[in-house]
Amino acid sequence: MELKEIKKIVEMMTDNDLAEFLLEEEAFTLQLKRGTSGMVQMVSAPQMMAAPAAAASTPAAAPVVMDADAGLVPIKSPMVGTFYRSPSPDSDSFVQIGQDVTADTTVCIVEAMKVMNEIKAEVKGRIKKILVDNATPVQFGQPLFLVEPA
Repeated sequence: MELKEIKKIVEMMTDNDLAEFLLEEEAFTLQLKRGTSGMVQMVSAPQMMAAPAAAASTPAAAPVVMDADAGLVPIKSPMVGTFYRSPSPDSDSFVQIGQDVTADTTVCIVEAMKVMNEIKAEVKGRIKKILVDNATPVQFGQPLFLVEPA
């Protein structure tokens, strides 16, 4: 299942105030649950269920948005997982502050259930702030970057 499809399902859950979604296919199970806070927890493939539960149990710090951030567009995490700024520990970061990005620019990786998911900017502009430290847990919808739109 593609990341875009999962995003659409999460949007549908939010729009229709659904608390739970379950999709079972031959070798794949996708279960999404919304808590009272509106956060969506993703559970997939029975042998990998522990990873999102562990990430979801770690509270994420809420970003402080000041007036200086007005007009900036957030790039948000599409899932619960672990945020990585580079493809490997010894590689350069995907993006730096001040770097121009397009909608197709890979800005980071979010690891969820042992799967490395490349996250695209989905906006054209310039990276102004990086809001998350490398190798830290992130929540669904948590802002990762702030972009000045072009």
